Amino acid sequence: MKSTFTALFALTLTLVAQQPDVFRAWDRDQNGQLSREELPEGLRKNFDRVDTDKSGSISREEHNAIARRNNPAPNTPRVPENVRALRDLPYADTENPRQRLDLYLPETREGSAPLPVIVFIHGGGWRAGDKAGGINNVGRFVSSGHFAGASIGYRLTGEAQWPAQIHDCKAAIRWIKAHAKEHGLDPEKIAVWGSSAGGHLVSFLGTSGDVPALEGTLGKHTDQNSRVRCVVNFFGPENFLTMVTQESTVDRTTPDYPEALLLGGRVQEKQEAAKEASPVTHISAGDAPVLTAHGTKDPLVPYAQATELDAALKKAGVESLLIEMTNGGHGFRSEELDRRIAQFFDKHLRGIEATISTEPIAVTERR
Repeated sequence: MKSTFTALFALTLTLVAQQPDVFRAWDRDQNGQLSREELPEGLRKNFDRVDTDKSGSISREEHNAIARRNNPAPNTPRVPENVRALRDLPYADTENPRQRLDLYLPETREGSAPLPVIVFIHGGGWRAGDKAGGINNVGRFVSSGHFAGASIGYRLTGEAQWPAQIHDCKAAIRWIKAHAKEHGLDPEKIAVWGSSAGGHLVSFLGTSGDVPALEGTLGKHTDQNSRVRCVVNFFGPENFLTMVTQESTVDRTTPDYPEALLLGGRVQEKQEAAKEASPVTHISAGDAPVLTAHGTKDPLVPYAQATELDAALKKAGVESLLIEMTNGGHGFRSEELDRRIAQFFDKHLRGIEATISTEPIAVTERR
C-alpha cells in the first residue's frame, strides 16, 4: 500500500513540475477545495488519506502538506513510519516563514480519545536553528500512536529582540489549542520540550502561563491561553543575571554574546530586561512540572543554572526533577534519559503513574 501511495504521488510531483499550480488546475469549480471527482482518477483512491480533517474535500493546505511530505526540502529529517507531517502551518497569521509550526500526527492512533501533544522548540542561541529537527525528538512518541507532536519556529535575534521569541512560542501554543478539535488533540495536555535557547523558552512557557502581560497579542487566537501541562528542559538558561557571572567559555563581557543580542544590550546594562526574560523570575505555585537534564561539564550554559531553577521550583511547591548528566557537555545522548522522559510524559499527559529516578546519569557520548 505504501509503495502504491508513493508511486501515485511521484506522478503528482511530475505533474507539479509541468504545471505551475496543479491544485488550481485540478480545482475545476475554483472553490478552493478539491473534490474526489476533481482528482485525476489514479489518485482518487488516496483521497481519504489526504483529507486529514475529514471534511469531504481537500484544502490547499492538505494538498501542500502531502506534497511536502513526499518531496521534502533537502536535509529535512525523515518522518518515521506511522507519522503524518503537516509542515509550515502559520500560527501568527503573518507571511513570516519563522512564524510557522510543523504538526505531526500518527496515522494509526491508540484509541479514539483526543491525543496529548508534545511540542519541541529548537535551540541555537536564539540566533540560529530550525524547527525541522524537532521530528528527531518527538517522532518516536508520535509513531507510538499515543501522542501528537509539533515543532515551533520563532523569530531569531537577527530579526527581532525579546520578547518576540516568547510571544511567538505562546502564539503557537494558542494556535494548537484553537485547532485541537480539528486535528483530534487534547488542548489541556500539551507538553513542551526544548534544548539550550529552546530550553529557556520552554521553561519560560512553564513559568509564565499565569502572567497576562507576557502573553503577547499575535494571531487570531488570543481567546486561548498558553499554559502547558509539563516541561522538559535540556540545559536552558534560567537566570540571565546570575549566568553572566558564572564561569563558561562564552565571553559575556562583549556586546554580541547570545543573551546580549536577545535583549538588545549586555545583561550588565539591561538588568530589568534580563530579569523579565529569566524563567526563574516568574515561578509561582501552580506552574507546570519540570524535568531538567543538564551536563555538569556544559561549557556554554553553566550547570548552576539547572540547580537554581530546580531549587526555585521546589521552594514554590512545583514538581521539579533535576537529572544530572555527569560529565555531559552542551548536548548528550542517553537511553536511560530517554526512558525517564517517556515516563514523565506518560505520567503528566496520559495519567500513568511512575516513580521517575533522578539519579545522575554518566555521559559517555557527548554531542
